[in-house]
This record gives sequence, structure tokens and C-alpha cells, in this order.
Amino acid sequence: MSKAFIHENFLLQNESAKRLYHDVAAGLPIIDYHNHLPPNEIAEDRSFENLTRIWLAGDHYKWRAMRTCGVDEKFITGDASDKEKFLAWAAVVPKTVKNPLYHWVHMELSDPFGITDRLLNGETAEKIWDECNEMLQTPDFSARNILRRRNVKVVATTDSPVDSLEHHKAYQQESDTPFLMVPTFRPDAGMHVETGEPFKQWVLQLEKASGMSITEYHHFLDALRNRHDYFHELGCRASDHGIAEPFSDPFTDQQLKKTFRDAMSGKSISQEDARSFKSAFLYHCGLMNHEKGWVFQLHIGALRNNSSRMMAKLGPDSGFDSMGGVELGRSLARLLDRLDSDNRLPKTVLYNINPRDNELLVTMAGNFQDGSVPGKVQHGPPWWFLDQKDGIEKQIESLSNMGILSEFIGMTTDSRSFLSFSRHEYFRRILCNIIGQDVENGLVPNDEGLLTSLIKKICFKNVEGYFRYSS
Repeated sequence: MSKAFIHENFLLQNESAKRLYHDVAAGLPIIDYHNHLPPNEIAEDRSFENLTRIWLAGDHYKWRAMRTCGVDEKFITGDASDKEKFLAWAAVVPKTVKNPLYHWVHMELSDPFGITDRLLNGETAEKIWDECNEMLQTPDFSARNILRRRNVKVVATTDSPVDSLEHHKAYQQESDTPFLMVPTFRPDAGMHVETGEPFKQWVLQLEKASGMSITEYHHFLDALRNRHDYFHELGCRASDHGIAEPFSDPFTDQQLKKTFRDAMSGKSISQEDARSFKSAFLYHCGLMNHEKGWVFQLHIGALRNNSSRMMAKLGPDSGFDSMGGVELGRSLARLLDRLDSDNRLPKTVLYNINPRDNELLVTMAGNFQDGSVPGKVQHGPPWWFLDQKDGIEKQIESLSNMGILSEFIGMTTDSRSFLSFSRHEYFRRILCNIIGQDVENGLVPNDEGLLTSLIKKICFKNVEGYFRYSS
């Protein structure tokens, strides 16, 4: 190649963008407020055996691409060796041109591995495998040091209320840690009252974690609150909810009590009762968050585990999820208004998986701003299928047009990979390019103070003030 594909001005297509990125955005710390990193690997400062273990394991983005390109499951989640899996992935990479994976792969090879002089493909794979594996055996490439070199200030993992949080506690008891690691309260399994035995088993786990007997619905809420309190003690400042839709159906105490008893006794639950239970569950989580000043994160609209055959074979989070098409507006308005009607709506981040809902969510957020907190209700960053260049650009433009971009809390990784923190760099480059282009076109004033403040706020200062992890 005559010029490295990933270079210092990658994605920066004008002089104003280059100045904003290099002089302002690039050096800002990272607060990653939503990810799926394993807390034990941070607490233990894991060293990774090879490139497959740090790069391919658990990455359903790559798995989907490999399946689409005709790779046998043996080389994806099967019993092939780690090297065979990597070589299979490398052969697929050239086919991903125009897919965001092509950008991400080469950004991740560039940093932390410093490989910019070649593209990943079947011919270069062997040497890249050897070089990266050699680096992975050095202390600089341990889990903590990979995050340290990215200037990470806070990592907020995603944790079930029934988790012990032992790894968070052990990490926080150390005297000199390079960044803050905090849990995030993810109680999704407690909503699925219609699942029968899985719900019952989760309630038994909640009983054990909380040390409280759960025989009635109000005991269930008390135990959830107990764990909510414990998460708070360990620095948690947000809950997160992966929901197919914003459940906000009517419910009564008698209905909820009966539904809970029926579920625990093995009786089938009607769709109406299940929806009411989920609606009440979200409402009560919102109330708990408001009491503690937490953030209420709603990831809305994913249609999960669509292949029953592969779900039975591999389980969830294996790459068989897609966008859903549920109409969100009325139900989301009811959920937010139910909390806001007596002034108990917490700070809320709304994530959509379908791009058609960008304008819906940003305008919905505007309905519930009350002046108490800048950007109290956020249209969250582009999520899942939307966290690519086109998705980021469209989210920034819709937020700019129908909301207030300067109060936006910026990007997060939503990833299980320690290498994916390049997504913050990706977002920052795209943001600076958009603002820089507007400067060049005369749509935004070329005012250094104004633009510096804007970029600093979106990339770091807003999220720091919004989540308040150290308070």
C-alpha cells in the first residue's frame, strides 16, 4: 500500500475536523458507561492467550459476518483450534468492505497492536497472528493496560441483581487501580414472569443473593431493592433494561400479586398478565433509580434469538438477533409519563435499534425535560446495528435538528471486547468531521472557544456530570 489505510487523519476530511480532533477530542478521557466486559477479567488483570481469545470470542458481529460468507460453524463457535478460527476470520475480512467491521478491524490492529502497514486477509494472517500473539504475552497487553492506554477513566459493566459483585468488590479494595470499575443493574430476567421455571429459578437466586425470603410479590420488590442498595454501595449509578418495547400497560396490586404467585407455583401466565407485570417492573425500577439519582437506560426494540435451532444449540447472544418493528411512541410516552406525573422520572437514556425511530426518540426526550438536569432525558448513542459511520452521522444530525447536541452524553462501546474502545475514537473522529464540515460550509462559526467547548462536552464532560460515578 502506498499509504496506510488507518492513518492520523482517518475519517477527517477537512482542516477544521483535523484541528478539532487532534487538538481537542483525541486526548480526552473515556467514560464507558455501558459495556459487557467481564468484571473478573479486569479484577484479575487477565492476559490473553492469543488473538482469537481477545478478538473473536463472544463477538457476534464477527460471527454473523462469517456465517454470511459461508464459514462453517466449526470455525466460529465450534471445536476448531483458536488459530484455525482466526485464519477463517482473516479470510472473511476482505469481504467486509463497506461493513463497519472493516473499519473496526483495522483500527484495532492499529491500536493497540501498531499494525498499519498491511491489511488483514488470508495472505497476511499468519504473520499478524504471530506478531499480535507475541505482544499479548507482554504486560502492556493485559486487560487493565489495554484500557489504560486508551485513557479510560470509568468502566461500567453490566450485571444481574443476583450477581455477587465479588470481582467489583475485590477490584475496589485495591489501593492503586488505573480506572474506576462500577457495576450496572441489569434485572431483565426478573421481568420474564411468563417463562415458568427460568423465572422461578431466578427468583430463588435473588432470594439467595439478598438473604431475604421471597414468597409474595412485595417480598420480590423488597429483595430487588435490597440488591439495588448493594449495587449503589459499590458505585453503581445506572440500571439498564433490554426490552422489546416500552411496557406501560395498566396494572393493579391484586393482579401483580396473583401473577407472581401463579408463576412461582408453575401456572401458565396470560399475555395480558405478563405485560402488566413487565410494566410494573419497569415502573418500580424507575422509582428506585429516581430515589438514588441513578440513570434509567432503556435499550428498546431488539428482536432476539430468532433462530430456534441455533438458540437450542448455542444459547443467547450468539448472533441471531435483529431489529424489531414495534410502534414505540404511545407506550414509551405512557412509561415516561407514569414516572413523571408525580415528578419521579429519573435521568433516562433512550436507545433505539431501528433507525426509523431516531426522530421519535429525540422528540420524545424533549417532552420530559424539566430544567433540573441538562439533557435529563437523552436520545442515547447509536446502538448495535447503528453504531457505524452512517448510524452515528444520522443520530448526530437528528439530535442536532430536533434536540440539543451540546448536551449529548456521547458514545459508549456496548461491547464484550477489550479492543473495542476504538469505537470512542471512531465516534470522535466522525463527530469532529461533521462539525468541521459545517465550519467549512459556513453553517457553524469558526470560533475556537465555542467549538472546543462543544467537543469537550459531548466526548467527556457531559457524561461525567450525568452519571456522577464518583459521587
